[in-house]
Amino acid sequence: MDESYSSSNEIYPSNQRVVGDVFYIFIVLACLTCITGGIWSIFDSIMPTGKFDVFLGLTLGYQIAIIAGILAGLFFLLIFFFGLFKKGRKWVLHFIFNVREIEEKYKNRIDVKIAAGGLLISIMAIIIGIIISLIQELGSSETSPFFVFLISSPAGYKILFSGIAVFAILAVTLFMIYFWKNGYYVILRVMGKLEK
Repeated sequence: MDESYSSSNEIYPSNQRVVGDVFYIFIVLACLTCITGGIWSIFDSIMPTGKFDVFLGLTLGYQIAIIAGILAGLFFLLIFFFGLFKKGRKWVLHFIFNVREIEEKYKNRIDVKIAAGGLLISIMAIIIGIIISLIQELGSSETSPFFVFLISSPAGYKILFSGIAVFAILAVTLFMIYFWKNGYYVILRVMGKLEK
């Protein structure tokens, strides 16, 4: 029998909980990457080169203190994200797998299903087309301003951009799933208002 997670009268099967866990883990990794990239970018703007040489020139006590401070910050963030795990997973599950009731008059209408499905697929195709065109514009040519900036930027900016890119991919993925799951109900609500 499928194990379920219930909270606030909501029941999610184990495969949906796995999806919630995976999305939350990617959100945490994106947050950690953005924080690391942000801190590294600050240090890059203060001292663009020679940070590692300065670190090696410090006494052993300072080196231990710096490494311990970095580890303390990392473990603090991990404890923070572990503490938010249940709430974060619950939010993702509620966002993606929210159960909605369809009005009885729309349940078996093929014309409504075809129109709603066609509109949803068209909107998703528009979004995917825009994303593909942006990726091609930004990274297809070695002379594009974004490509030149990314190659010439310090490591902190690259890490920060990686975290932001993961956030953007997660946001688009969650939006597409949400739109696919809930767009049908939004269209039905609009049709119900138009028919009244």
